[in-house]
This record gives sequence, structure tokens and C-alpha cells, in this order.
Amino acid sequence: MKNRTKRQLAIKKIITTNEISSQEELLGKLKEEDFDLTQATLSRDLKILKVAKVSNSQRGYVYVIPEGVSVEPQHENTRVNFLVDGFRDLRFSGNLAVLRTRPGYASSLAAVLDNADPYEIIGTIAGDDTILLVMREGVTSSDLINSLILVMPKLEDKLG
Repeated sequence: MKNRTKRQLAIKKIITTNEISSQEELLGKLKEEDFDLTQATLSRDLKILKVAKVSNSQRGYVYVIPEGVSVEPQHENTRVNFLVDGFRDLRFSGNLAVLRTRPGYASSLAAVLDNADPYEIIGTIAGDDTILLVMREGVTSSDLINSLILVMPKLEDKLG
């Protein structure tokens, strides 16, 4: 299952950096990056990632990934993206992670994580400015970070 997160991150990267018009083309790009998967697995991943196809004047239709809550309005300085703007830091101890937020952000962030239901997290407990993340056995800190980036793509800038 850990491979699923890396694969989905690769799919997002490929779709956002290329104009991909078919699953076959996407499978080819994934194979170039050493991901071996079936068309059925790719279809499930595309559904999970909420990938859509939009009209493109040169390629007919191409895949896009909607930004959802992180859609950026025209005026960047007025944008509040609670998924990332509330994030302070992330610390690990065994199969536990503590995600610290700005005051008042933790319960909303935990609700988003619970709703996304990533494989790597078996549960969250939120206070006012802290979320305790309980990781599934065998999940590494890197796996958890990748799953958080899938839920909150702009978090990669803060963690990287």
C-alpha cells in the first residue's frame, strides 16, 4: 500500500507537468518512472485523485487534477488556505506523529484528514492547535508525509 501513495504522487506530477490525453499515454509515462500497474489500478487511482478531462485545442481532451479547497483566487494576498496556512510543523515518535497548527486550525485539519482516509493513518485526535496522528504499523515518516501531500498538495512547499 505504501507504493500506492508514491504512485499517486507520480500520477499527479505527470498530469500537472504534461498534457496527457489517454490512460495508455499515462501508463507509458508511469512505466518510464518504474511503476508497473494495470489499467484497472490506474482507473482507480484517477478516480481517487478526482482526475477530470478538459478540452484542449491541440490534444482534444487532456487530464487535469482539480485543486478543490486549494484553488487560488485572483488576489494571492487575500487567499487563506487553511489546509496549509494553519500548518506549523510535524514531529514523529514511533508510529505517532504530532502535527502542530495555528490556534483553532487543528480540528478542521483533522476532519479533512479523516475524510480523506489515507491508508497510512489509522486515526487522528485533535485539540485546538495540535493533531495526534496514529500511523499504521510499518508506515514510515516519509510515507506519512507523502500521504499528507496527497491530501494537501501545497504542504510540499512547507515540508520541502
